[in-house]
Amino acid sequence: MLADAVARTGWQATYSYAGRTRALAEQKLPTRVGGFGGANGLCEYIRRERITHVVDATHPFAVGMSRNAVAACAATATPLIALERAPWPKSPGDNWIEVADVASAVMALPGEPACVFLAIGRQHIAPFGAKPQHAYILRFVDPPSEPLPFPEGNVIVSRGPFALESELELLRCRGVEWIVARNSGGAGGRAKIDAARELGLPVILIKRPELPERRRTESVAEVMQWLGHGRRLGA
Repeated sequence: MLADAVARTGWQATYSYAGRTRALAEQKLPTRVGGFGGANGLCEYIRRERITHVVDATHPFAVGMSRNAVAACAATATPLIALERAPWPKSPGDNWIEVADVASAVMALPGEPACVFLAIGRQHIAPFGAKPQHAYILRFVDPPSEPLPFPEGNVIVSRGPFALESELELLRCRGVEWIVARNSGGAGGRAKIDAARELGLPVILIKRPELPERRRTESVAEVMQWLGHGRRLGA
């Protein structure tokens, strides 16, 4: 939504992908793919490309990129705003076990074998190798390029957003007994949480990490207003 809104203005802008998935969603803006080389590399990019404003619209759990953006924008005196999805609020009927991180999520799984839906992305599955007794179901945008860290793993290759009906069918047909997810917020991944509530399944939900203080909003309209105000002022 933000990329579409910026593209309609005709402003010069670049959409940056980390490059962790091969099947990238198309954008209406010029794109770049790959890291910057830490905060220092991002500083160099901002100066070289004469960037006047930075919008941090990364995943809520992309801690490294958000911290680098804060540091680089402070070092280059570049205005920064973060566009964040609101976290999912707990609703009546939710059976949540809220934990601080992936390691705690592994510990929260039961000792006896169970069917577990790991909805956390491929970058974070290695620690679950510590509990190989479970049958894990995983859903990735791209097929895995390396062997899974546990003997029983079934990979579904698909891109969201997902509807409640399809999530209910997935959980029922696969016999899912536990779900592990991150509180990413947004509508695209919410359906699995709603489906778990409807089926009475426990959800081990990883809380969001602490991020540096910076200007933030949950509204694309507010980001556009901020960008337009800066352009009028020459900020």
